[in-house]
Amino acid sequence: MEPARAISWEAPEHNHNEKGKEWFLALAILVASISVAAYLFDNILFSLLAVVTGGTMALAATKKPRIIPFAVTIRGIVIDDRLYPYSTLKAYHIDEDHLEGPRLLVLSKQKIMPILIIPLPDDYIDDVEDILREKLEEELIEEPLFLILLEKFGF
Repeated sequence: MEPARAISWEAPEHNHNEKGKEWFLALAILVASISVAAYLFDNILFSLLAVVTGGTMALAATKKPRIIPFAVTIRGIVIDDRLYPYSTLKAYHIDEDHLEGPRLLVLSKQKIMPILIIPLPDDYIDDVEDILREKLEEELIEEPLFLILLEKFGF
């Protein structure tokens, strides 16, 4: 049986966790503490950077995720209308045991974005694997520790 030429689906760009007032209060206390400590050490620039970073984190925490189209085709992997040809990819791994559902992890040859992490519906796991098995090597790929920590903190 010949694998499908393309499998497409839509999913949120990230898992959104609602933050309560306590989360924002903890962020404000942390940012204020760092900012005051930096100011006391005569590092006004770092103090301002801490405030800007805290504000950016608060804005990012309230942002609802967009719904993004994904596709695995015989030419490559498509994420939000951007094609990643198989010539720019090294290997793949399907993590079926992730707490937030199955994920497709793809190792890229690019230095800036070395791992693509794509949410994968249960119904498409076998079809996606049929296409990828023909094009890429399967390899155990794990999520970066920094991403795991961000998810633990609710991002």
